[in-house]
Amino acid sequence: MGTDTVRTATADESDDGGARAARQREQRGWYFYDWACSVYSTSVLTVFLGPYLTSVAKAAADPEGYVHPLGIPVRAGSFFPYAVSLSVVVAVLLMPLVGAAADRSGRKKPLLAAAAYTGAAATTAMFFLGGDRYLLGGLLLIVANAAQSVAMMLYNSYLPQIAPPEERDAVSSRGWAFGYAAGSLVLVVNLVLYLAHDSFGVSESMAVRICLASAGLWWGGFTLIPLLRLRDRPPAVRETTEAAGATPTAPGLRQLMATLRDMRRHPLTLAFLLAYLVYNDGIQTVISQASVYGSEELGLSQSTLIGAVLLVQVLAVAGALGMGRLARTYGAKRTILGSLVAWTLTLGAGYFLPEGAPVGFFLLAAAIGLVLGGSQALSRSLFSHLVPPGKEAEYFSAYELSDRGMSWLGPLLFGITYQLTGSYRDAILSLVAFFVLGFVLLARVPVRRAIDAAGNPVPEKI
Repeated sequence: MGTDTVRTATADESDDGGARAARQREQRGWYFYDWACSVYSTSVLTVFLGPYLTSVAKAAADPEGYVHPLGIPVRAGSFFPYAVSLSVVVAVLLMPLVGAAADRSGRKKPLLAAAAYTGAAATTAMFFLGGDRYLLGGLLLIVANAAQSVAMMLYNSYLPQIAPPEERDAVSSRGWAFGYAAGSLVLVVNLVLYLAHDSFGVSESMAVRICLASAGLWWGGFTLIPLLRLRDRPPAVRETTEAAGATPTAPGLRQLMATLRDMRRHPLTLAFLLAYLVYNDGIQTVISQASVYGSEELGLSQSTLIGAVLLVQVLAVAGALGMGRLARTYGAKRTILGSLVAWTLTLGAGYFLPEGAPVGFFLLAAAIGLVLGGSQALSRSLFSHLVPPGKEAEYFSAYELSDRGMSWLGPLLFGITYQLTGSYRDAILSLVAFFVLGFVLLARVPVRRAIDAAGNPVPEKI
């Protein structure tokens, strides 16, 4: 099936009332994967696992404060960001291979199920993380984070198939809003359990472990809804991928190189992806390391950190929907650029937060919440316009390298900065460079010309 056929089929589908109803039903099912998996990002990665795994690593540390995984000396405070970085190395090997297989076979749904339930199982197993089992925690984090990256790549690749161009900003924003709503709901329950753990007859450590495991059970349970509603589609492109040098059994790095070689035929798509990889690296590092910064540098309690993250989740629902509306007026690109300015100012303010002052941290959380969901949702929908028809999963594998699974450079820079300076303030300030450089790179991308070059219709507002 060629590009023209794909574009005509999309237009025909949007004009048929029965097909429109079927598409909307599939979109509603698609939203529920964000509802299912966002609890992992919120309760596990953002709130509980960072401080808890750091405390477990400190319990296993030598008198100088170092742990020694595989005989390598690592400061206990750097173990968590290093594990996040290593999870992306695993994801880099898996995502291009899985993405190309999904496009060639057209069977995304079984691959989505396998990745989602691998991640959910690893997250549920975090219940057994206790004492000085920091290596178990690191292993489960790597498995869960890599599986989340693969699953999100497949999930995102459905967007251009279930939504015509004029609907994508709204559909993508609603998906993010669903995710943040679920994160808020579960985090409220977690907060009750954590703060009142004595009333429930459990220790603080046990309460954290229950919160971690419950996120895995939630993830696995609600994944059933999108698996019932999403449908596989016949593959649109076979020859192009194989001609680019990939084979059905290509190792991950070889497949990634084949995807990037194919992307060279669409340099403007590659230019947007580079900008996204840079600024989203900063976003994801802030998300994963904010609770560590609050607990270790600012001396804030775990209940304060959970409350701040809850505030982020609640405001992110409104932020995602609000920025989606702004995109209708100003276009997705301009709205994203505005959000990067807000990220830069917010991060700079975070450097000067006084120790032990929760009010400033809550204000910082509010600012992050208002731009977090929208900047991510609009980036996803904008990129979907730049993907050649029939290569959605393969191209979204490159996109996902810096999304929910975390990019490797930001956490690595954060960890190295702390290792060298012993200051989380210096570590958080180092992330400003990602937003400034990302702004410059995105501003230089002619998105209308990029969409046309990819063989897709250009929306009126973009």
